[in-house]
Amino acid sequence: MSFDLIFRTPSAYDYPLLIKQLWITPLANAPRQEILYRDERRQNYLQTRERVGRLASALAGLGAKPGTTVAMMDWDSHRYLECFFAVPMMGCVLQTVNIRLSPDQILYTLNHAGAEVLVINAEFLPVLESIRDRLETVKTLVLIQDGAAAPQTPLSFAGEYEALLGAAAPDYAFPDFDENTRATTFYTTGTTGLPKGVYFSHRQIVLHTLAILAWFGTAPVQGRVHREDVYMPITPMFHVHGWGMPFAATLMGIKQIYPGRYVPELLLKLIREEGVTMSHCVPTLLHMLLSHPASKGTDLSRLKMIIGGSAMSKGLARAALERGIDVYSGYGMSETGPLQIVNHLSSEDLKQDLDTQAALRTRTGRAVVLCEVRAVDESMQPRPRDGKSTGEIVFRSPWLTQGYLKDPQKSEELWRGGALHSGDIGSFSEDGFLHISDRVKDVIKTGGEWVSSLDLEDIISQFPGVSEAAVIGVPDSKWGERPLALVVPRPQATIDVEALRRHIAVYADKGVICKYGVPEKILIVETLEKTSVGKLDKKVLRGKYAKA
Repeated sequence: MSFDLIFRTPSAYDYPLLIKQLWITPLANAPRQEILYRDERRQNYLQTRERVGRLASALAGLGAKPGTTVAMMDWDSHRYLECFFAVPMMGCVLQTVNIRLSPDQILYTLNHAGAEVLVINAEFLPVLESIRDRLETVKTLVLIQDGAAAPQTPLSFAGEYEALLGAAAPDYAFPDFDENTRATTFYTTGTTGLPKGVYFSHRQIVLHTLAILAWFGTAPVQGRVHREDVYMPITPMFHVHGWGMPFAATLMGIKQIYPGRYVPELLLKLIREEGVTMSHCVPTLLHMLLSHPASKGTDLSRLKMIIGGSAMSKGLARAALERGIDVYSGYGMSETGPLQIVNHLSSEDLKQDLDTQAALRTRTGRAVVLCEVRAVDESMQPRPRDGKSTGEIVFRSPWLTQGYLKDPQKSEELWRGGALHSGDIGSFSEDGFLHISDRVKDVIKTGGEWVSSLDLEDIISQFPGVSEAAVIGVPDSKWGERPLALVVPRPQATIDVEALRRHIAVYADKGVICKYGVPEKILIVETLEKTSVGKLDKKVLRGKYAKA
C-alpha cells in the first residue's frame, strides 16, 4: 500500500502545538480582561503576558535553560499562572509541588524530578529549612512574599519574585521547538510506596485545553463554559494543572480569580463581589462552602461547579441544588490530564424535580471528545454496555501521560494491554453513561458479594442530619470483610444509628445493594481523614478503624 505525501511549501509555518500559542487569542480579543489575586491585586492579560516574559528573562538570568526543571511552591495565585506559561514556554519543565505532602515526600519529589530552581512562598520556608541539607539538585531559590517584611531564615535567595520581574526584560523571545517536549511534572500519591512522577508534553496540554473548550462549549444547556464566565478554581494548581482549567480560561480570555489559600470567608466574598460563575473542586470543599455560616448571605445561583476527585453524594448534590448551584460531576485521574468524562444534563433532565436531578447530577458522565473509555475484564476484553456488567475502567486519549517518570516497571503496569488503567470498577449504560462502582482497593468483599463503598456512602448521605460519610471494609473472621460506616453529623444534629441502619436496609430490600451491604456497625465520628487533595483517605481510615 502506498500513500501520497502532502507537498509542503518551504516557507509554510508548521505551527507546533506549544503552550505559548494559547496566548494568541486572548491577547487579540481580550487584552484588558482582568486577572485577580485574592482581593489584593488586579492585572489585565496584557500585563500578565508581559510578566510572563519578565519571569522567563529572570529565570534565564539565573541559569535556567531548555530542559531545566523549575519547581513551584505557592498557593493558587497570579504568580502560579505566570509559571504555568513562562517555564514551559522557555523549554524548561515546570514541577508543581504538592505543598500538602510531608516534608520528606516533598524532598523526594524535588530530588526525583531533578529540580534546579525552586520558586517558593515564604509560608513554606519552614518546610524547606527542614530538608535543605538533603536537597540534591536544587541550587537556586527564588522567594515569594506577599507582605513587605522579609522572613527570618538562614536560607539564601537569588532574589525576590517581584524584584526579579521588575528588573527583567519583558520581551523574552520564546522559541519554537518539538511539541512533544516535556512541559510539566507533578507527583501523585497512591496508597502505598513513594509518590509517582506524572508528566505531560506541550502537545498533550494544548490538546487537553482544546478538548475542554470543545466539550464544555458544546453542552446543550447545563454546564456550558463561555467567554463571559468568571473563573475561580478551588482545586489546587499543583494538582493536575488545576484540572487544566487555568489553561482553558486563559485561551478563552475570561476573567480569572486566584484565591490563594482556601479561606471560606474569602472564597464566598469573591463569589459575591466578583461575580464568579465557574469553579471546580472535590466534594469536601463544596461541603465546606455550603456549611460555612457566611454561605447563608451569599447568592450562589450563578455558580457552575464541577465536582471531581471523588464521588459526589446525592445528599451533597441536593444541598447544592437547593442553593441554586449548577453542580455536576467530572471524572479522570492525575495520569489522564485529567479530563475524560463529564456529566452534562439534557434539556429533559433539567425538567425533573430536585431529588431526581440530584440523582442525575451524581452520575459519572459520558466520554469527552477523543476519549476512548472502556470497562474491561482481566483479559482486556470489553464488558457489555448494559448498565450492569462491571469491569476495570481503562483509557486511551491524546493527552494521557506516557508513564511514570524514571519508573519503567510501574509505567508498564499502568499501560498493560495498551490502555491506561484506572484502578476503578464501573459499568456503562447503552447510551454511554459511566457508573463508577468503587476503587478496586475499596470494594468490600463480604459474604461472597462485592459491596460498593460509594453506593453505601451515597445512601447514608441522604439520611437527615448526615454531613459526611465514609464506608470501609474491616476484617471479619466469618465473612472476610464487613462494611463499617463512619458518619459525621451536621452541627447540632443527632444521628439515630438504628434509624440510619433501617434507612440503609430499605435499599437492600429494594435490591439497590445486597443484604451484606447493611453495616452491622455504624460509628458517629467528629471528622474523617482526608488526603492532600481533599479526598477521603480510606487507607488511613482502614488502619485507624481496623479493629472497630
